[in-house]
Amino acid sequence: MIENFDFALVNWSRAQFALTAMYHWLFVPLTLGITFIIAFMETIYVKTGDPVWKKATKFWMTLFGVNFAIGVATGLILEFEFGTNWSNYSWFVGDIFGAPLAIEGIMAFFLESTFIAVMFFGWNKVSKKFHLVSTWLVAIGANLSALWILVANGWMQHPIGMHFNPDTARNEMLNFWDVFLSPVAVNKFLHSITSGFVLASIFVIGVSAWFLLKGREQLMAKRSMIIAGVFGLLSSLFLIYTGDGSAYQVAQKQPMKLAAMEGLYEGSEGVGLILIGMPTPGKEYGDNKDDYVFKIEIPKLLSFLGYRDFNAFVPGVKDLVEGSYPITHENGEVSKAISATEKIEKGKLSIKALSEYKMAKENGNDSIKEQSLKVFRENFQYFGYGFLNDPKSIIPNIPLTFYSFHIMVVLGFYFVLLFVVVLFLIFKNKLETKKWLLRLAIFTIPLAYIASMSGWIVAEVGRQPWTIQDLLPTVAAVSNIDASAVQITFWLFAIIFTALLIAEIKIMTKQIKIGPKEGGH
Repeated sequence: MIENFDFALVNWSRAQFALTAMYHWLFVPLTLGITFIIAFMETIYVKTGDPVWKKATKFWMTLFGVNFAIGVATGLILEFEFGTNWSNYSWFVGDIFGAPLAIEGIMAFFLESTFIAVMFFGWNKVSKKFHLVSTWLVAIGANLSALWILVANGWMQHPIGMHFNPDTARNEMLNFWDVFLSPVAVNKFLHSITSGFVLASIFVIGVSAWFLLKGREQLMAKRSMIIAGVFGLLSSLFLIYTGDGSAYQVAQKQPMKLAAMEGLYEGSEGVGLILIGMPTPGKEYGDNKDDYVFKIEIPKLLSFLGYRDFNAFVPGVKDLVEGSYPITHENGEVSKAISATEKIEKGKLSIKALSEYKMAKENGNDSIKEQSLKVFRENFQYFGYGFLNDPKSIIPNIPLTFYSFHIMVVLGFYFVLLFVVVLFLIFKNKLETKKWLLRLAIFTIPLAYIASMSGWIVAEVGRQPWTIQDLLPTVAAVSNIDASAVQITFWLFAIIFTALLIAEIKIMTKQIKIGPKEGGH
């Protein structure tokens, strides 16, 4: 069926959405975390009346404001692209996907935008306690925005709480709470916002390290590092916990993504977790090349993390394409997985039955209508496969997913170590003497962004070719527009977003060099 699709349109639409999403995610994580750090600092200021805490609060608030303004611009464009570039997707699942986005706009965005004015301009105009409440509500509002967006994204990774209406050819929500409380959505939300907390903590520590190197604002810098260090360490430990939960959900709901994350081409029982490895360049499904140039692994750990059993079978790429590997169901029964070829056949059967159902309904042929509807429903779980022809098209970009996953994990454990060392040296009053560590803290800021971006690459590249897992591939989700129009807007957005990023970095660095205003006024 996909021979009729314009692959240039699909690829440019994907590229444009990826460009917008990645630029947007450069601004979001800092907002998620630094708002809480600011709230902690202002809480201490209100409790103690110490002007140094007010100075710190207002300084970090200024940097947050610059980041927030540019983040909103990219976020709005991202949401518009669902209608401009992905209208078939919006039609297919708009009744479900639109609900959390609408709630995000009404509940979270307005909460955040209402109180942000008080947060920035309410000093000496409202009481200290009301201003503090406003700061906390901005922090909560920013993370509520993330909640609803990540619920929508989690549903795309694991569609649940819905049914397909064959009369309208749309998916409709059956149970909002199934969508909202999906284990995939819950883990995605907790893992994503916690990564933002870690990034913001590293940002605050890195900027504070610059002040210490310059011999400026040392008391404010140390206090900022203590708040950020404690917040970052606790967040890092929770990030590891939510990462484990996310990996488990991936194993259960998106086994091909798990295989790509580990570069696992052939499954087996008791599979180890790769600590360090290099997949063989040019390795593809079905060839005779070794999976890795080299690897160091922890025996049986992947089986345990994915299935809570050290001896569990973990399917690889070959197994997922060819089928016949064992699947253990919730009731304990074991069955054999069907191949991608069989899924494609069932998907085409489902699409054909839907077409026959509509035709029979128009012609008033009830017997054919009922029979077609039965066939459609029996095969609907493979509906999305019907848009594919090649079984190998269900394989994502394995090297990109593998390296992104392992970069994220390695940097995550490095961040834990950094927080521990920084806090230890602060309490020993030796941090200023460790110039190498202060420089390392500054260098770690871009590493935090790399780790955060790597996580999203794993989440989104790892689930290709699906827009909605198993229900709608990207080739069937795009709008019916000319590819050249998407190309033009891609380069326009690339220029605009790059200019915005350069502007943010310049404004940020200028504000950091200026430093906090004396007395926090």
